[in-house]
Amino acid sequence: MILFLALCFVGIAIGGITAFVIFWPLSLVHLRDRHPEVRASLGESAFLAPGALRWLLAGRYRSVPDAQFTGLATPARVAAFVILGALGMSVLLWLWSVALR
Repeated sequence: MILFLALCFVGIAIGGITAFVIFWPLSLVHLRDRHPEVRASLGESAFLAPGALRWLLAGRYRSVPDAQFTGLATPARVAAFVILGALGMSVLLWLWSVALR
């Protein structure tokens, strides 16, 4: 049962990855088109750049005064937290199953 729950968390993480892959590139394109100075501060390849991901996860995107952008970046942030949380829970459940052997 524990490994089944761990597998369920992996499925939740896959759903989070799907949402992240949809919303984060849309957010970056919106920045490129409407806020090039912010986009330039994130670096050239910001999709998986650690600095850009820290900027997203810390919620510093809210300093951009654009409701359309924050409407795209907020689901990307939630999806990133879902990925991290679900994978973390999956690993914990897997370790628990190993410990119970």
